[in-house]
Amino acid sequence: MIVVMERNATKEQVEHMVQRVESLGLKSHVIVGAERTVIAAIGTKRPETRQSLESGPGVAEVVPILAPYKVASREVKPEPTQVRAGSLTVGAGVLGVIAGPCSVENESQIVEAARAVKAAGATALRGGAFKPRTSPYSFQGLKEDGLKMLATARQETGLAIVTEVMSTEDVELVAKYADVLQIGARNMQNYRLLEAVGHTRTAVLLKRGPAATMEELLLAAEYILNEGNSQVMLCERGIRTFEAHTRFTLPLASVPYLHHKTHLPVVVDPSHGTGHTYLIPDMTLASVAAGADGLILEVHPDPEKAMSDGYQSLNFPQFTDLMERCRRVAAAVGKSMA
Repeated sequence: MIVVMERNATKEQVEHMVQRVESLGLKSHVIVGAERTVIAAIGTKRPETRQSLESGPGVAEVVPILAPYKVASREVKPEPTQVRAGSLTVGAGVLGVIAGPCSVENESQIVEAARAVKAAGATALRGGAFKPRTSPYSFQGLKEDGLKMLATARQETGLAIVTEVMSTEDVELVAKYADVLQIGARNMQNYRLLEAVGHTRTAVLLKRGPAATMEELLLAAEYILNEGNSQVMLCERGIRTFEAHTRFTLPLASVPYLHHKTHLPVVVDPSHGTGHTYLIPDMTLASVAAGADGLILEVHPDPEKAMSDGYQSLNFPQFTDLMERCRRVAAAVGKSMA
């Protein structure tokens, strides 16, 4: 349920109600909105719980949360959340652009990519140091050496680093280097991993699983939020369907749907969503037009020589041209780009 505080409620009254919520065996999440503060009270409620909370000082009302996902719901926070991580800002009217190669291959490659995407308008650098691959014989990433190269690229350009973490035991290591922890599609329902990144205060980019429903995606986000990490971005990266003309099917209706259901920002990945370079620009523009809060795009100095996903990577001139077009669409739908 939600404890809605009065507009003029004091800090002391909010703290008192947090203590009361927790004394009832519930977990509290304080959410400061533009107009008032609310406290999400999560857990098993007894019939008398609502009446007990309604009598608290500074409380305007106590209302039930109807959605199965509690902290992620717009019932709890009507205003959109803006996530900030270093140079990256996503949500609440700001379109963030994350770009870079699928994999970190060597230091010169990732630094060159970082400089190029920043010059074109990207606000964060993507690059995989740990790579989940379908085949055990495919390139698995440079691991900590790759993380160090990403840190070098950040030092050179100032771009925030977005990189994937694949296991609970690697969370501390990856968080040491990354500004945003990416949870890949394969791990969307790895609940121990979601809890582990929730224990950090590092921003998280949560990708939708290839067969996951919207509710499953939001409940996965809830695992992270429930551990106290409010810096969560959802990522639509396409789902598996019977179609074979693209790598995945990119359902852009999920963007306005998620905006209707949750305050969390929504990022779109047209690279994985299409799997073909020639389709990426149009689907990127369509994503912005649909209201996306962020984009994540694969960009490589020489896609033909890429160690992974070269077939869905833009080269530097293609990315630069796309960013110019994105600015025009973003302006048309009332979003700003850094």
